[in-house]
Amino acid sequence: MIGALYEEALQGGDVDVEYSDGKVRPLAAGRWLRPIDGDRGLLDRCDGPTLDVGSGPGRLTTALAHRGVPVLGIDIAPLAVALTRRAGGAALCRNVFEPLPGTGRWAVALLADGNIGIGGDPGALLLRLRELVRPGGAVIAELAPPGTPTAVDRVRLRHGGRVADWFTWATVCADDIGPLARRSGFPSAEHWTEAGRWFATLT
Repeated sequence: MIGALYEEALQGGDVDVEYSDGKVRPLAAGRWLRPIDGDRGLLDRCDGPTLDVGSGPGRLTTALAHRGVPVLGIDIAPLAVALTRRAGGAALCRNVFEPLPGTGRWAVALLADGNIGIGGDPGALLLRLRELVRPGGAVIAELAPPGTPTAVDRVRLRHGGRVADWFTWATVCADDIGPLARRSGFPSAEHWTEAGRWFATLT
C-alpha cells in the first residue's frame, strides 16, 4: 500500500503523511516533477558518476544526464523509475540496501529532498553509502534547517479512507550532521545553503 499511495501522489493525488503523534502534512510529490530553487548548487557539486538515492520521478537524475554526468537513479516505486526513464534518465527499481551496480565506484551519492531519512536510521544509511562510494567519494545530503530537532518518526501515507502501513523516517538537522558523518566514515562535512534549503557535502 505504501508504494500504491506514493505512486498516486506522483500522479497528482492528494496524499498526506500522517505522523504517529497525530500531525498530518501533505506529501505534495508533484513538486519533484519540476526543478526546485536550490537544485543548481546541488547539481554543480555532482562532479563524477552519481548515484541518486530515492530519485523519485527523476528530476535530478535527468538533469545530471542532460549535463553529461554518468548517473543512476534508484527508487522503490516502479512508476517513479518509469517517469525517470521516460524523461531520459537511467533508473532502477531498487532499495539502497539491496545489491547495486557500481558498488565502491560512485564518486557521489545524492540524498536530496530529505532522503537522509530513508529507513529511519541515518547512521546505517550513511554507512551503506560509504560502501557504495569510491575512496575520496562524497555524499551530498539535504538537511533540515538549524534548530530543527533531529528525530526518528513513525509515519504512514494516507489518502481519504486508505492508509498504508507505518514505517520509520528520520529528520537530520544541519547542526547535527558533523558528528553523524564522522561516525559513518566521513570525517569532513561542508555546509551550504541555497534558496532557503540546507545541504552538506560529506567526504
